[in-house]
Amino acid sequence: MIFSRFGRIVSPVALALATIVPAHATNGGLDAQFDSVIGSDSTAHDLTARYDTALAQQIAPLAASERGRIGVAAVDLTTGKVVSVLGNQRFPMASTSKLAIVATFLAGVDQGRWSLDDRFPMMVTPTREGRVLSARELIELAITRSDNQAADGLLRVVGGPDAVSDWVHRAGIREFSLDRDIYTLVHEDGAIDPANHVDQRDSATPLAMVSLVKGVYDGRWLSPSSRSVLLGAMSRCKTGPQRIPGQMPDGVQVAHKTGSLYDTSSDVGIVTGPDGHAIAMAIYVTGGGSNHQYRFEKIGTIARAVYDGYQAQWPAGRGQVWTSASYDRATPAQ
Repeated sequence: MIFSRFGRIVSPVALALATIVPAHATNGGLDAQFDSVIGSDSTAHDLTARYDTALAQQIAPLAASERGRIGVAAVDLTTGKVVSVLGNQRFPMASTSKLAIVATFLAGVDQGRWSLDDRFPMMVTPTREGRVLSARELIELAITRSDNQAADGLLRVVGGPDAVSDWVHRAGIREFSLDRDIYTLVHEDGAIDPANHVDQRDSATPLAMVSLVKGVYDGRWLSPSSRSVLLGAMSRCKTGPQRIPGQMPDGVQVAHKTGSLYDTSSDVGIVTGPDGHAIAMAIYVTGGGSNHQYRFEKIGTIARAVYDGYQAQWPAGRGQVWTSASYDRATPAQ
């Protein structure tokens, strides 16, 4: 988990960065806030056809808050139906960016640039190395424990934040930007309140993150073995038990990655029902200050409503019962 540095003194120059705009500048009217789309492609850009707004209308009141912005996007991984509430707005990724860092590294594994058994140092600071672990161990720590030093170790291997952004953009996902290593992000945390302003740095839209997860799930960009590594680690995530998994019914499997920074909490993942139906979802909640519980409960409540809403639309008997071995059945990315 990324921890905040509350009360840090920030220079006026930092607050005047051109990448920061008031949140209301990105808000449209009611129609924009209740944006709903349908699509079968895994990129946010292509998710543009209209979708029945019934589910969005159920989610929108839950995502309404006077405390700050809340963005939601979800896609049924069987039908391709997408629901979005403020899904096109930028939110701080925080540690959900570690999904993209690991995916970029695994794409390099598939290209033969390195292997999961290669050993690399964790990064204590941008210039100070820490323990040396296998890439497999670094991935496990970065995803299941949200270890910042492990993530920065992988980030250095792939070539830094720009390399991750480039990989995501080549996948066709544009509304994504990784600009700083995790260490720097943590030490600059608190300069901007995401409940009131949109900082384009280290941000993504919920639709972009859902597109990223969907593409991994569909096997578009990673080999079956690399896909299994990432989704398997997500299924073992130890952080955020009150977020997407918090209010799910018995028998539901959740593979996810959480994020936390000053005045923001998030969760991105895949929810699979007992009958095998799967949904990718991304939920970003801002506001509430030091009241983390408010944000956790919002994520849990919205995630359950999304799951219930899609479940009500599913015909009986469809889907395939989820097992961890299912991760090995994807078609390799071309």
